[in-house]
Amino acid sequence: MNNNRMDSRYLNENQIRQELNKDRVEAKLVVLEAVGYPIESTFIESPDIKVTNKELFEIYAKEQWNGYRIHKHQYIFDQKILPDFAFRIVEVRPDNSIITNNTSFLVLPTENKLKTASVNRKYKIDDIVGQKKAKSKTRIITRYLKDPQKFKGWAPKNILFYGLPGTGKTMLAQALANELDVPIMMIKATLLIGDHVGDGANQIHELYKQARKTKPCVIFIDEIDAIALERKYQSLRGDVTEIVNALLTEMGGIEDNESVITICATNNPEMLDYAVRSRFEEEIEFTLPDVDERREIFLNYMKTLPLDCRFDLENVVLKTNKLSGRDIKEKILKTALHRAISEDKDFISDDDINYALIECHKEVKITSDTMFT
Repeated sequence: MNNNRMDSRYLNENQIRQELNKDRVEAKLVVLEAVGYPIESTFIESPDIKVTNKELFEIYAKEQWNGYRIHKHQYIFDQKILPDFAFRIVEVRPDNSIITNNTSFLVLPTENKLKTASVNRKYKIDDIVGQKKAKSKTRIITRYLKDPQKFKGWAPKNILFYGLPGTGKTMLAQALANELDVPIMMIKATLLIGDHVGDGANQIHELYKQARKTKPCVIFIDEIDAIALERKYQSLRGDVTEIVNALLTEMGGIEDNESVITICATNNPEMLDYAVRSRFEEEIEFTLPDVDERREIFLNYMKTLPLDCRFDLENVVLKTNKLSGRDIKEKILKTALHRAISEDKDFISDDDINYALIECHKEVKITSDTMFT
C-alpha cells in the first residue's frame, strides 16, 4: 500500500515536471535594440550603446536574464551596469521562448539620431531681467515670424547671440519661441562632432529638414565656436570642415528656409570663422547685469528659495559685480542655501552669503590663474 502511494506520488511529480517543461522552448537568438531610461531625467542622460565584444555581452546578458520567458516587442531591463536601462526585443527565435545558456544575443547599433533639448515653456521675453538691447532686437524676429510674407527678403534669418556665459542667451531663445508659440530645436554644437566623417554634416541637414517640416520654427545652436572656429584655431577642434560647409549651405538658404530662424550662440565671437560669421545679419550682445538688474535677479530667485532669507540684500548686490544671472543663482544663492542646510538652519544668513562669495572668488581666481598654464 505504501509502495503504491510512493509510486503514485512519483508519477504525479513526474507529470508536473513534464507539464512545466512542455512549453519550455529555448530561445536560440535574441535581437535587442537599446532604448534608454523609461523616465526622462535632468541628471541621467541615456547613453549610446555600442557592443564591442559580443562574447562578453552574451555572458553578461545570460547572467541577469537566464530563465526569462520573452517575446517579440517586449522590453527587458538592465540591472547591472546601467540599472533600469531598457532594451526592446526586436526579434526572438523562436518567439515566446526562454533565455538559456545556449541563447545567442545581437544588439543593433544605435542610429546617429539628432539630439535636441527639451524646452522650458514657462517664461516669456519680459520675464528675462536686463538685456534691454537684446530683447529689443529680438522683437524684430517676433514680427517677422508672425507675418513672414510681409517682410520676405528683408527679414533676419541668421542671428548671433554673443556674450559671457550665464547672461541669458539660451533663455532668450527659449522665451522667443514661447512668445510666438512656435517649435524651437536646440542643440549644442559639440554634439555635432561625430565619430565618423559625415556624421556632423548629416545631423546639420537633418536638423534643417525637421525645421522645414515644422515651420515657422527657431533653430538654436549653442557653443557654435565648437565647430566654426577661425582656421588658425582649427587644430583645437580637429577637422570639422564638412560640418561647417553643411551649416553654411543651410544658412545660405539654398533650400526653402522661409519662416526658419537660425540663432547661434557663442562666448567668443572673435574666434569664429569669417565665412560663418558673415552669414549673420544680426549680432546681439549679452552683457553682465548692472546693480539694479542684479537686485531684481536676487529678488526673483529669493521667492523660490526653500529657506527664509535674512541677509543684507543691498550688501550682496554690491559685492556681486561682474557676476552673471546664472552665477548669482548657482554660485551665490545655491552655495549659501546648501551651507545653511548643512548647519541645520531655517534661514540663509549673512554668514552663508559671505561663505558663498569667498568660494566664488576662489573659483574665479583659480580659473584665471590656470587658464594659460
